[in-house]
Amino acid sequence: MRNKKIFGLCLLLAMLLNSCGKKEVRQIPVREAIRGTFYIDMHEEGEIEAIRSINISSPSISWRYGSLKITQIVKDGQEVKAGDTLIVFDRSEVQKAIVEAEASLEISQAELERLIAQHESDMEELKADYEVTRIAQEISKIRFESAEYESDIKKKEIHLNLEKADISLVRAKEQIDNRLKIQSEEVKQKQLSIEQNLSRLNEAYQTLKNLFVVTPSPGIAIINRNWNSGNKFQLGDQCWSGFPLIQLPDLSTLKATVKINEVDIAKISKGLRAEIKPDAFSDSVFTGQVVTVANLAVNKDDNSKIKAFPVEILINETNKNLLPGLTVSCKIIIDKIEDVLYIPLEAIRSEGEKSYVYRKALGGYDKVEIETGASNSDFIIVNNGLKEGDMVALVDPFAVEQQPNETQETVKE
Repeated sequence: MRNKKIFGLCLLLAMLLNSCGKKEVRQIPVREAIRGTFYIDMHEEGEIEAIRSINISSPSISWRYGSLKITQIVKDGQEVKAGDTLIVFDRSEVQKAIVEAEASLEISQAELERLIAQHESDMEELKADYEVTRIAQEISKIRFESAEYESDIKKKEIHLNLEKADISLVRAKEQIDNRLKIQSEEVKQKQLSIEQNLSRLNEAYQTLKNLFVVTPSPGIAIINRNWNSGNKFQLGDQCWSGFPLIQLPDLSTLKATVKINEVDIAKISKGLRAEIKPDAFSDSVFTGQVVTVANLAVNKDDNSKIKAFPVEILINETNKNLLPGLTVSCKIIIDKIEDVLYIPLEAIRSEGEKSYVYRKALGGYDKVEIETGASNSDFIIVNNGLKEGDMVALVDPFAVEQQPNETQETVKE
């Protein structure tokens, strides 16, 4: 009986010791050492732009119609068809000008009609006077021709009357000619006034039409920023004639523009391959090629004095998720190294100048010193210390809690 109690106590003690000897089970993310082509790359943020784009500008209007005030504008990023109205400006001043021009035109036309009627009346009177004068001249002429037997004094008087009648007839003819010239000039002045009023009316109607800005081609409407407010143009904003308000980019050919720091620009050249990932659609990756490297540096941004060189990357694909103005992450492939072993950067640990990893082993992990080579944004080359297929921990397996969303392995210390 005593032996059974001793055996039970020993068994219980063994179970307690065995339980205390176990530590918490941890899930360790691991990755495989891969042999293949290693790409050296450079990451930079950029923005998508259209290579070809149509600028929609505010119409050019006369100062008589006041300023251009937006009363209707298309939504930013809205897809439009050819002939769609993009912007409408305030029409009140133009409509007022149309009413005034129509009234002035009616007045000028009425004045011309009255003037022509007056001219006709005046001309009839002058022609009647001319006819009376002509008849008087004819009478004087007849008297002169029949005065052969009159006394010399009488002949002289008849002759003088004939000369007087001739002069009167010439003057009557001159009055008619002069009046015709004056009337013609007066009519021209009135006609010029009518043409001016008609021109203003036509101009007002054309301006009214121009206040409705339509798109000449289909596309995506990208609204520009108002220099005064710093925001994109919106209802109630005023602008001046000829200012670009909206862009209609050609979505068939797009580029990504990035700014490379001056210390790295020597690594970039035309023809380098690139991968483009829109920040808003991180699951989508597109390819491209460097087509332009700027010769002059600019400030990297408005609040920085760091110099950078603009680089343009032609995007090979088209997609509904690729729109001008989107921010993208660009990875430019600078070089490649064939047939090398590489692992993720997260697996590397350092002690002074030495590098090591935790290699998966039977029942746990071994701390292995390695020799590294070139690296990129995600991986690093291993020159010595590992072989293809080795599994390495991405975290310290003896110090780090469980890391989700990775390939999992279970380890016991």
